[in-house]
This record gives sequence, structure tokens and C-alpha cells, in this order.
Amino acid sequence: MTPAKTMKQVKLLPKCPTGIPGMDEITGGGLPKGRPTLVAGAAGCGKTLFAMEFLVNGAIQYDEPGVFVAFEENAEELAQNVASLGFDLKKLSKQKKLIIDHIRVERSEIEETGDYDLEGLFIRLGHAIDSIGAKRVVLDTIEVLFSALSNQGILRAELHRLFRWLKDKGVSAVITAERGEGTMTRFGLEEYVADCVITLDHRVTDQVSTRRLRIVKYRGSLHGTNEYPFLIGKNGISVLPITSLGLEHQTSTKRVSTGIKELDEMLDGKGFYRGSSVLLTGTAGTGKSSIASAFVDAACQRGERSMYFAFEESTSQILRNMRSIGLDLAPHVKKGLLKFHVARPTVYGLEMHLVTMYDLIREYKPQIVVLDPITDFFAVASQVEVKATITRIIDFLKTHQITALLTSYTAQNDNLDQTIVGVSSLIDTWLSLRNLEHNGERHRGLYVLKSRGMFHSNQIRSFRITDNGIQIGDMDHSRRRTEFSTT
Repeated sequence: MTPAKTMKQVKLLPKCPTGIPGMDEITGGGLPKGRPTLVAGAAGCGKTLFAMEFLVNGAIQYDEPGVFVAFEENAEELAQNVASLGFDLKKLSKQKKLIIDHIRVERSEIEETGDYDLEGLFIRLGHAIDSIGAKRVVLDTIEVLFSALSNQGILRAELHRLFRWLKDKGVSAVITAERGEGTMTRFGLEEYVADCVITLDHRVTDQVSTRRLRIVKYRGSLHGTNEYPFLIGKNGISVLPITSLGLEHQTSTKRVSTGIKELDEMLDGKGFYRGSSVLLTGTAGTGKSSIASAFVDAACQRGERSMYFAFEESTSQILRNMRSIGLDLAPHVKKGLLKFHVARPTVYGLEMHLVTMYDLIREYKPQIVVLDPITDFFAVASQVEVKATITRIIDFLKTHQITALLTSYTAQNDNLDQTIVGVSSLIDTWLSLRNLEHNGERHRGLYVLKSRGMFHSNQIRSFRITDNGIQIGDMDHSRRRTEFSTT
């Protein structure tokens, strides 16, 4: 048998897409189709919401009706809890796309004998599945069902029987479970019989709340094994994977003007590549925001949408400051070509910032995005976490062919590789700005540190910020020898 024929006979495990942003990326297409998945976590980490979103998305997006069996909350309570996320459970029930069945389990009613089994549950659940042709099932939570059982032999047998019954029915099932003391689940048995195990975690570090998701096991499928941040936002759960694992985003040969004629000339006469990532680094007062605004102004004049994420100044302050150098951005805002989003990094954690950016960019669909400055994120996270966040942002923008311009603050004597959060390898074009002193005067200098895929100037150029915009000229040679003799 030839290797080619062998490869053709390999069948991939069928997947059941969750519809949860990011989740299907790290699972390679979704949860195992026709098999049970265990979702474990402490109280308040999002297990019930994860399971409900799996059912709702299945019914709406993939035409797969679902059955939700709740052992703690009734149908009315569940409907109220998820209504704020836009989930209309009553409507789905009327359309026969969803059944919510609340089963009350009383500990005193369960006799722990060798004859104890789940036949009643199977009959009731089987009827619900058959009545709407359900393809997806949720059991929330499994501890309530087995709360009266202490005999490990009976417990193990019934757990195995439950999971086997779900497999035989051919439904894609999600079973939620509470974390135990030192164990993944309270009984410490469920994870061994489930085909896929996912843990959710809600932690607080330095007064900042974060949520993490991890796929502990996934039989028959490759999957991401890291901890992934996730957020419960206005549209439900969003998982934040590193989208650069495949490095499959498309590139463009088209160019976009920087908005400054002389800077375009330094970049092979045409400016940045569309969909590329651009970094401006410099000390305070070197003109990073001014150059970013000139780039945004040029894009808006071409009729392109731009989004400006500002982490230090308010919208009115930016508009006023740019107006003083001949850049009137207010008309672009009124026309809907420019949108500002201003927020201090300390308002919430990195995950919230990231999901907020994702949501705004998906909604607004800009061609240009500015982040000014990215170094402010150090106020809420470590360098490793900030680098991971910036990596996700850059990859997200590249995937959508959005040109990104990031500014980064550097101290006077900082090492360049450290001051840009260690993401220099992700950057396509890197412009370095400096304040230079000579004969008691301060001057600004600019040079292209790198620009992939194009010829670019290797000269250090002077530039001035005037009331008529930014003017870039040649650096005086005698002054350059004095000021850069040690660099």
C-alpha cells in the first residue's frame, strides 16, 4: 500500500462547531460530534453560559435543535439569565429548536441500592430528543444528579452508563461539573469517561479579574493545550486564541500613503504596505501621535474608515492638539470616517481591552487602526502578558487586511528591543523618533529602522511639527556627526 493511499483512508474526527468566537479555532473545528464533552469549573466561571451558548448557536447557526436538562435552575430562570446576551429561549422553544427541561432531584428520594439506575432520566431525555430531532444535549450540572451516591462502585457504573447512553443516541453532549478539592471534578471520575474535557477558571490577580479556558484532553483530535483567556461580554463568551499559529494571513502589494510626502519618499516613494503592521517608537514629545494622526487624516481623505484607540488622551483633546498643527480631524468624525475609542488601560484587564477592540473593529470595519500607545498596558499586566496581547491584536488585524499603526513610548536610555514589548519581530515597518540636542536647542530626528519587502531610506532625517503639519528635511551633516557619533 502506497503512502498516498494510506493518507486517503485517514478519516478525521467529525466536529460539532460551538459558534463561540475563538473556541472552534483552538479545537480544530469544535467539540467531538456525537460524543460527550465535560466542562468543569468552580462556581461563577461560566459553565452554564458556555453550555447554553453551545445549544443556542447550534439551533440558530447550524440548524441543530437542542435539549437543555437543568437540575438546579428552571426554564424561566435560565431564560432571564441569558436574555441580556440576546438569547431568546422562549422563541426558540416555540420554534421547536430548543427544549429546556428542569428535573428536580431530591436527595431523600434516592435509594442507594444495587438496583439504582438512571432509567427514568433516559426515558425522559430520550423523549425530548426524539420530539424535536435534537442533535445537541446539555446536562447542567452532573453533581446534583448523583448527590446522594457515595458508593464509588455504583457511581462509576452509572456515570459510565450515562456517557455510553449519550454516545449511543448520537448526540453531541455537554455535561457541566463542579471542580473538586484537589480534583478536576467533585467525584473525580467524570473526566475519565468523557471524550473531551474542558476546564474554566476565574481568578483575581492584583485586583484584576481574568478568566481562563484549557482543553485538558480531546480524544482523537489535535487541539490547543495552552490556557486561553476568555471573556463574558455583551454577546456571550469570546475565547482569545493566538491566531498566528498557522501564519496563513494574506499579504498585499498595494501601498497606502503615510500622509507625509517626505516620509512616503523614505519608504520607496509609496508609503506602507496595506495590511501591514507599523511601529512608531520614541521618547515623550517626539511626535508619535502627530505622525499617527497624519496617517489617519490621509486615510480619511481617501474615503477609508479609520479607528483610533487612545489610552492617554480624550477625543476632544486629540482633536484640539491636532488642529494646532494643521490637522482637522473633526470633519472625518462627523462623516463617520473616523471613530475614536478612549479608555485608560487600568479601567479593566487585558482580555476586556482585547475583546472590546475585536468587537469594535468587527462592527466598524475600518481599513486603518491606530493604538496609541501600547506601552500603557504595562500598568495592568506583565511584559509576557502584554506581548501576548499585542501579538493577538496584530495577527487579528493582519488576518482582516487592516493596516495597523502602533506607538510605543521609550525612555531616553532604554534598550529598543525591550521598550517595544518584545514584538519587533511582528512589525513590518519600524520608525524610530528621537529628541536631539545641539547648541542648547532641541531637534527631532526620524529614521526607518526596518521596512520589510521594500527599499527604504537609511538616512536620519530631521523633522519639524509646525502649524501647517509635519515637515521632514535633511539632517545637517555636521550636526549629525556630533549627535550620532556614539550610535
